[in-house]
Amino acid sequence: MVEMNGGAGRWRLTDEMDGGGRGGLGLGLGLGLGLESEHVRRLHCHEPRENQCTSTLVKHIKAPVHLVWSLVRSFDQPQRYKPFVSRCVVQGDLEIGSVREVNVKSGLPATTSTERLEVLDDNEHILSIKIVGGDHRLKNYSSVISVHPESIDGRPGTLVIESFVVDVPEGNTKDETCFFVEAVIKCNLKSLADVSERLAIQDRTEPLDL
Repeated sequence: MVEMNGGAGRWRLTDEMDGGGRGGLGLGLGLGLGLESEHVRRLHCHEPRENQCTSTLVKHIKAPVHLVWSLVRSFDQPQRYKPFVSRCVVQGDLEIGSVREVNVKSGLPATTSTERLEVLDDNEHILSIKIVGGDHRLKNYSSVISVHPESIDGRPGTLVIESFVVDVPEGNTKDETCFFVEAVIKCNLKSLADVSERLAIQDRTEPLDL
């Protein structure tokens, strides 16, 4: 159970991590060698201040990169795979600098989040957002998610890497804050894998047009 102090009560979120431990998806230096480390070094270099925490998580998905990226890049429809989002409205056209208003389902210590699109790169498969407002305590939150092709069991697969940096709320420690955010991201990545792999199976079983 993850808890964060907030107002009269405490923030609580059941830990949804694979394997039940903090390193279930791979964190920080536990990412392994080779391409994963290179992707992290090149695309996920945050410089946290003294009052901030940062972490990096990875997920291997048994679906081709184009399917996974089609979900990740949907800045205007995060509810396609994020289980805690109930509604999303984007102000104006979808472009760098666009702002979305997200409604959060019950179960999280928040009701709304205002988020700005910082990076949307369809060539490198990179999405970055920054939280700029809302009813929550995640101040100065910024995240980067990158999507990379790989082979899993001889089939096209996808490596997803997500990193973040955020202020540590008053009354909480860096470990508590990272643990909470990691738990939410892990829920999102698990859902992303479930939706992507289901779409991949549908693609393989659809009849060919002859």
